[in-house]
Amino acid sequence: MGTFRESDLPGIGRKFQINTRCGDKLVIIVHDDGKREMHHFDYNDPDESISMVTLDDSEARRVGAILGGMVYMPRALESVDVAFDEMVIEWFKVEPEAKGAGKTIGDLHIRKTTGAMIIAVIKKDHSKIINPGPDQVIHEGATLVVLGERGQVKACKRLIHDGSI
Repeated sequence: MGTFRESDLPGIGRKFQINTRCGDKLVIIVHDDGKREMHHFDYNDPDESISMVTLDDSEARRVGAILGGMVYMPRALESVDVAFDEMVIEWFKVEPEAKGAGKTIGDLHIRKTTGAMIIAVIKKDHSKIINPGPDQVIHEGATLVVLGERGQVKACKRLIHDGSI
């Protein structure tokens, strides 16, 4: 994995620097007013910015959703997780043998039992249900997007797969 560094920019916002495994350097500055700047640096001269993109809050969230797999998740990825401090968002596919397949979110008492929340369901036909309610059926082959602390998300996966935590 590449390296990630985060630092405060007093009076401006927060800076995130990503040095990728392949040697690229990307700096993202999140301004306190919601504006985002992305700077890509020259591979051969990591101090020389070769491109910059400025996004407003709405554009940045859309790009984040694309990068995070909410809009399209590559078929090769069965399970992905993204961490935010203590919280994680994880995508996982409901396998055919899952005991929770065919039951609703409410039937399983997912939030009450595990503390995790299913924030989206991506069906086999690629249609998406954002913020599904307790009546949403969990179908085999669907990809679930789950939010919670890492232990809560693992408990949710066990509940859906094994029928118990």
